[in-house]
Amino acid sequence: MTGITRPRQRLWVIEAQSVQEVIVESALSVLMTPPDSESLLERAYLDAVERVDDMDETRARILDAAYEQFCRMGIRRSSMEDVARRAKVSRITIYRRFATKDALVQYVVRREFRRYFDQFLIDIEQADTAADRVVLGFVSSLRAIRGNPLIGGLIAVEPDLLVPSMISDGGQTLAAVRQFVAGQLRREQRAGNVPGALDIDLVAELMVRVSASFLTIPSLVVDLDDDEQLAAVARRFLVPMLEPTDSPD
Repeated sequence: MTGITRPRQRLWVIEAQSVQEVIVESALSVLMTPPDSESLLERAYLDAVERVDDMDETRARILDAAYEQFCRMGIRRSSMEDVARRAKVSRITIYRRFATKDALVQYVVRREFRRYFDQFLIDIEQADTAADRVVLGFVSSLRAIRGNPLIGGLIAVEPDLLVPSMISDGGQTLAAVRQFVAGQLRREQRAGNVPGALDIDLVAELMVRVSASFLTIPSLVVDLDDDEQLAAVARRFLVPMLEPTDSPD
């Protein structure tokens, strides 16, 4: 029995690893859009800001079923038939709302980011200053992404898969997030909350890279489940970035 069990266990490990790899590849690929088009992240953010809610009950049920299916089996290993079965609707019903599986995947991922932005906008409303908003944004981002069953589960199980994926896409994933952060900082700048001489793009780049490193590389120093500790890190190292420094001669 031992000789049979161990190969099966190894097979299950390989299967689990394959599912995780498929999830990260597919999830990252749907975020990528040509440079001259609006990114999925930007659309999700605009949906949150404008309170877009155009989903009927059936559409919401399909997205719920697809999300659960993707979390359990991975994206590439899930078919439209699987989603239809889980949603208890016909394939035709799904195709009437989502022309292709890729379109369905995009809406599922977009909705997850929409949920994150909804919470982000709620969190930063509690802050009175730009510095407080940076701190809350940092803590909120790590909490929301790490707590997401689809993305956070992957980070917890296979964190080493994310770094190669983010590098191999030419920096497009980080660039999309940087654009969002830079947009927030420019709003602060226009409101007079941060100096006009601040290099917005550089500050946004550094903030995103700090956040990405905490998400993808385990820390033995900072407890990522401790919001107070994360807030202290942000206040000590991110907030000072809001003050411009003299450029070297």
